[in-house]
Amino acid sequence: MKYFTADTHFFHKELIHDTRFANRMFFSVNDMNNTIVENWNSVVNDNDTVYHLGDIALINSKKEDLKRVLEILKKLKGQIVFLKGNHDSRALFKFIDKNNVILPDGRMKFTFIDVGLILKLNHYQLFLTHYPLLVGPSKNRVNVHGHIHHSSVNSPWNINVGVDSADIDYLINKLPFGTPISEKNLFKIIEAKLIDHKKRW
Repeated sequence: MKYFTADTHFFHKELIHDTRFANRMFFSVNDMNNTIVENWNSVVNDNDTVYHLGDIALINSKKEDLKRVLEILKKLKGQIVFLKGNHDSRALFKFIDKNNVILPDGRMKFTFIDVGLILKLNHYQLFLTHYPLLVGPSKNRVNVHGHIHHSSVNSPWNINVGVDSADIDYLINKLPFGTPISEKNLFKIIEAKLIDHKKRW
């Protein structure tokens, strides 16, 4: 199974109770971090792949901070494919890669993509990026992205999969905060957003 997420912002204490970018009502950074880990692991198993579309954590590049992020990431189930976000440093990527682990099926737990990738799934071309990308009207081409937190691009061909995303509201059954979006739920969001936008045309 494939899953999608972005903008976890582990250790980013300024996002707690800051409604400009997100609405993270937690008592502490540890509470937020633990909630994401718990909800992630409630749906993902080690045979799954999670595409994390950037902004893993907000830290400096000191070794002790890099270690703290790595310890959180090791708790997350599945193989994680990281796309670089604007808050992700090369130092963090290098540190994670240097301390990579092997999953039971022989895959490396962490893999890395700089800018983006195209994933073919369910007769769709999914353009995975951190920043929103205008792909234009298309029957089977969708940009899956993060970056804009609780905002939504006013286009049915852009789906925000960040943990704060407004596009998650297209799901009938609400996902607990930090739960990665399964491929099944992603296509439910795509379909529901397209129906919603057709009403406005």
